[in-house]
Amino acid sequence: MSRNPLSEDFPELSHLSREDLEDLLSDPVYFQAIFHSLNYVKELYKSQAELGMANEAIAQNNLALQQRLYDLRSETKEAFDEAKSLEARWKELEKEQKEVYQRFTPQFLLMRLRHSTTAQDDGSEAVASTFIQQVRRPSVGDAGPTGATRAGQDVDDFIKEFKESRKIYHKRALWGEKWANGQVIWRDN
Repeated sequence: MSRNPLSEDFPELSHLSREDLEDLLSDPVYFQAIFHSLNYVKELYKSQAELGMANEAIAQNNLALQQRLYDLRSETKEAFDEAKSLEARWKELEKEQKEVYQRFTPQFLLMRLRHSTTAQDDGSEAVASTFIQQVRRPSVGDAGPTGATRAGQDVDDFIKEFKESRKIYHKRALWGEKWANGQVIWRDN
């Protein structure tokens, strides 16, 4: 018996005669009918239909998730925009903080101490000069016993004010001297 490769490869066609096989090749409708009746073609179509249904189920699931995805995208954009806004605000606050801290650096504080010491000295000297100018030019109503009392009060007031002013000046001068001698230590904490 001769070996028939067609029968070996397609055992479903082994029952067809030579004439049927020739008709199969010449008639497209007959070919389609035989072709679609083959088991592996049926299995192939079945697998294709299952894959199509699986793809459709995945597409339906994706469509069901679409709105949530758009919502998440919108929320993410809003969160990103807010983060960018906060980052810009952070930079502004860091700049403000640096400016505030600048006023408390040891160099700046020393400069302020020196200026306030000079201003306090000038202020106390101005109080003394004003008092001396008033003593040299007595008022018209200062004559007599009541005038002496008023002058005494003015002297007492002057002494009290001048003494307080000079005390503040000397404290500041003392701190400036200690600072210049390295006796003042600034901690960063």
